[in-house]
Amino acid sequence: MKILVSVKRVIDYNVKVRVKADNSDVDLANVKMALNPFCEIAVEEAIRLKEAGVASEVVVVSIGPKAVQEQLRTAMALGADRAIQIDTDELPEPLNVAKLLAKVVEEEQPGLVILGKQSIDSDNNQTGQMLA
Repeated sequence: MKILVSVKRVIDYNVKVRVKADNSDVDLANVKMALNPFCEIAVEEAIRLKEAGVASEVVVVSIGPKAVQEQLRTAMALGADRAIQIDTDELPEPLNVAKLLAKVVEEEQPGLVILGKQSIDSDNNQTGQMLA
């Protein structure tokens, strides 16, 4: 059985978040980014299932610019077999994220999809979305 895990790039939880001077958004200049902790838990659980012989392959997917490859590599270092990056420079809306992930599920045909319970940046219970 193949397991698909969605992962998200977020500001590292140890970083003190700064707001832009115009109050329009979070200032991401020179900020350390990391794998969303709840996504990391999802990847670890998928790997546990593989090690137990329940799954044969763990595939991670993320949506975002080239920079999300860092988080995909982190997931692979944890033990994922393959990584898929959906390349976009724009911040996708939640519905578009859901549609993109649904397309990946359709193409990959996993037996199980695991997602983290929420993202620590927007805290809106969506973990497939990217952060530039």
